[in-house]
Amino acid sequence: MKHSYVYILNCADNSYYTGVTANLHKRIVEHKTAKHPESYTAKRLPVELVFYTEFTDIFFAISKEKQIKKWSRAKKEALISGNFDDLPNLSKKDFKR
Repeated sequence: MKHSYVYILNCADNSYYTGVTANLHKRIVEHKTAKHPESYTAKRLPVELVFYTEFTDIFFAISKEKQIKKWSRAKKEALISGNFDDLPNLSKKDFKR
C-alpha cells in the first residue's frame, strides 16, 4: 500500500508552509536545498519540519492539505502541538453583534 504525507514546515520568516507528498524525506530535502528556486520555501530558508501525518489514500491527503492551508495560524499551531481537542473551538467564528 502506497503512503502519502501531509506536512507543515516552519519557515525562517516564521510562516508555515503546508504540503503533500508521497516521499516525505525526498520532499523535505528538496525544500531545504531550494531545489525549486522560485518556490515559497526557497525564499524563506531555512525550513524545519514541525508536523506530518501519514495517509493511505492520496486523494484524502490532498483534501486534508487543502483544508489545513485555509486554517488560521492558531489552529495550525494546535495541530503541530498535538492539541487536537482545541481544533473544533479554533474553527468557530467570533461574531460580534
